Amino acid sequence: MTGATELTPHVDMADAIVDITSTGTTLKVNRLAVIDDVLDSSVRLFARPDVVDDPKVEQVLTAFESVLAADGRRYLMMNAPKDRLDQVKDVIPGLGGPTVMDVEPDGDGNGMVAVHAVVDERDVFATIGELKAVGASGILVTEIERLVE
Repeated sequence: MTGATELTPHVDMADAIVDITSTGTTLKVNRLAVIDDVLDSSVRLFARPDVVDDPKVEQVLTAFESVLAADGRRYLMMNAPKDRLDQVKDVIPGLGGPTVMDVEPDGDGNGMVAVHAVVDERDVFATIGELKAVGASGILVTEIERLVE
């Protein structure tokens, strides 16, 4: 079957399915449970020795590595008072330090900065609590599709 294999049990076309999945999210969304793993696999990149240094092979390698590097990480963006920036940096050092940009001043003349950083997804909620405690606001959390280090 090609296409929405997960639907076949719901329309009485199958009692069980075998599906290639990495996270199982689609199975869960379709109220299906994993009974057993049939095969564990991994992705490998192979190249002939004469093309190992070819730029196209390097591009493919970079693409694979960027997806793996992004796995388990989240991108945080927030606003913070300029005078609390050192405290914010203590909470989220990021990859070599957070990115900091000036925010246009509001009518009250309050100096704010926008701070962006990459954090481990396991630490997101604890980090948000710490950031709020030091004055950060408007905190956004996004997934990272690729991260080239």
